[in-house]
Amino acid sequence: MRSVLADAPSTKTGRPLLRAVGPRSALALSVALVAAMLIALVLQDERRRADPPGLTTGGPSPAAASTALRRFVEAVDERDPGLARDAAPPGNVDAAELLAALVGNAEKLAVSDFSARYVDAVGAVSPDGSWAAAVELTWRFAGFDGVPARAEVLVHLGGAGADTGIVQFGGDQPARGRRTPVWLTGPIQVAGNDKRVVLVAGSAVQARRVARRVDVGIHVVRRMLPRWRPRVVVEVPASAAALDEALGTEPGTHGSIAAVTAAVGAPAGTRTPAHVFVNPDVSDDLRPAGAQVVMSHELTHLATDATASPMQVWLLEGFADYVALRDVALPDRTTLARAIRLARRSGVPDHLPGPAELDSRAGDLQAAYEQAWLACRIVAERLGERGLVRVYRAADRGVPVERALRQAGLRQGELLREWRRRLRDLAG
Repeated sequence: MRSVLADAPSTKTGRPLLRAVGPRSALALSVALVAAMLIALVLQDERRRADPPGLTTGGPSPAAASTALRRFVEAVDERDPGLARDAAPPGNVDAAELLAALVGNAEKLAVSDFSARYVDAVGAVSPDGSWAAAVELTWRFAGFDGVPARAEVLVHLGGAGADTGIVQFGGDQPARGRRTPVWLTGPIQVAGNDKRVVLVAGSAVQARRVARRVDVGIHVVRRMLPRWRPRVVVEVPASAAALDEALGTEPGTHGSIAAVTAAVGAPAGTRTPAHVFVNPDVSDDLRPAGAQVVMSHELTHLATDATASPMQVWLLEGFADYVALRDVALPDRTTLARAIRLARRSGVPDHLPGPAELDSRAGDLQAAYEQAWLACRIVAERLGERGLVRVYRAADRGVPVERALRQAGLRQGELLREWRRRLRDLAG
């Protein structure tokens, strides 16, 4: 900033001569000085707000995030772990190794049709400058998924500007419909053949154990549904909490469920792959026979495309249990133990189990499953197994269950009366 006293040529003594500035010039310069000081103060205040002490410059940058996502997509497509490491923030070794492992997962699972589209920033910027973004992902396991899955996933990013990179997928977020695909959570074990692929966020021993259950379950289901050509995907997250993340549900939704067959992604009404998801916190505590029944039950759902079925839930779940228990030689007081206890405690129900009783968080869920199985067993006794399958297929096409039963030769009122009589007799 120039002074109001302008420099003049020096004298021979080396001391500068000063010349006076006129009144108009002085006023103009004073105004310029005040304006410049105000601008400097504003800029200084803006810098304070943008860069508080102790914070690393960073935060949401859609363009930088999109660049990091494109780099990771390319790494998956090329099966290039080195390129994946480049998609992490510089110097973040843990993130780089995680992304390299995810590329290894993609190779094991033959991931194709992989894409990532930035949607929006989510939440506040962390003190270290990292932040999260909602990202729409698509992916498909080639040879098993007929169409790509589509889901919104939370992606954590770090770094700033051109150094922005991916730190991890999922974690530390409420559900809000967002999912965290198991293959993007960390290193996995895969056991596959031409009929099934099992991916486990755990050990190779665990993967082989689950794969054996799948192989047996395929045989069980095909004995009842011989036309089924299995192309099965079974996913085992690390925990019940990870299962809720994989399915985009609120924490605790599947805490008591051993396994569930569910759409992998996409909103309702669109085509999307269905996989079996296993809850290791529950299934690992089951006896081998019980764990096998659970797997055969879920594979029945896959074989009949149950996730898209409009039928009444008692027939949907009861049929799957009927197939899974068809060759299990156990007395009724064992297979219906919980239903018997419930009947003794609360009386025999006056209706077949519905959505409320078969909700994943219902208090007497296992009793409701046993009740549904008993109803389907009575249908098979009256109409034969082929008759049960015909009723199931008709209901799957949208025919009301009451009409499907009547067309097959059994009235629903008659089924209900026999069902209640059996429970009453068993309850004593």
